[in-house]
Amino acid sequence: MDLQLAGRTALVTGGTKGIGRAVVEGLAAEGAKVAFCARTDTDVRKAEDELRAAGHDVTGTAVDVADADALTGWVAASAEHYGGIDVVVANVSALAIGTDPDHWRNSFEVDLMHTVRMVDAALPHLVASGVGSVVAVSSVSGREVDFAAGAYGVMKAALVHYTSGLAYQQAGKVRANAVSPGNTYFEGGVWHGIEEGNPDLYATALGLNPTGRMGRPEEIAYGVIMLASPRASFITGTHLVVDGALTRGVQL
Repeated sequence: MDLQLAGRTALVTGGTKGIGRAVVEGLAAEGAKVAFCARTDTDVRKAEDELRAAGHDVTGTAVDVADADALTGWVAASAEHYGGIDVVVANVSALAIGTDPDHWRNSFEVDLMHTVRMVDAALPHLVASGVGSVVAVSSVSGREVDFAAGAYGVMKAALVHYTSGLAYQQAGKVRANAVSPGNTYFEGGVWHGIEEGNPDLYATALGLNPTGRMGRPEEIAYGVIMLASPRASFITGTHLVVDGALTRGVQL
């Protein structure tokens, strides 16, 4: 099925690793032009070189998304470079799991406010697109209380509420949806580190999923890309859980 993304422009934060990298690759494979950012310049350059070598039209920039001016400047520069914005994917997380004031502060600025600021900066372009779409990457930790209860879980829940409100406010102009991944494993990722540093926690987390495994970045990215696609023209205000039946709450 043609996802109607060819020639569209997408912005992705946290696009060098894991879910974000898989989203960039998936969008680019559909023919989209992708501007992505991440905090570490060497990671950005490496990802950009690899993606361009694969024939994709991408532009990578080192940006600290907690820096409001840097973030909004990147959005403006990307829109100017590509002539507009059709898709925004807010993927970065501070991964601030805990209850100290710094955890709350970092989660608020990175997980929630980077999404809000990015969307605010991109919104005129998304409206002008005619098929504008926002996808925020949340977490199952925002859906139920788990080991990440506290700052991380609360801000991830806030992202779902934010996108639902945005969908209502921009109905008929811009779509907005949230995707909540379950535990996602990739080399160099959080669960890879936990597997090596805290094998008991890793075994416990792995045992909770009835599929017997964790998700792969490309499996989460599929949900993001599907919702970003103009094919999903009547899907807005939705919260898509991609977790292999890890969580057991019924969404009504």
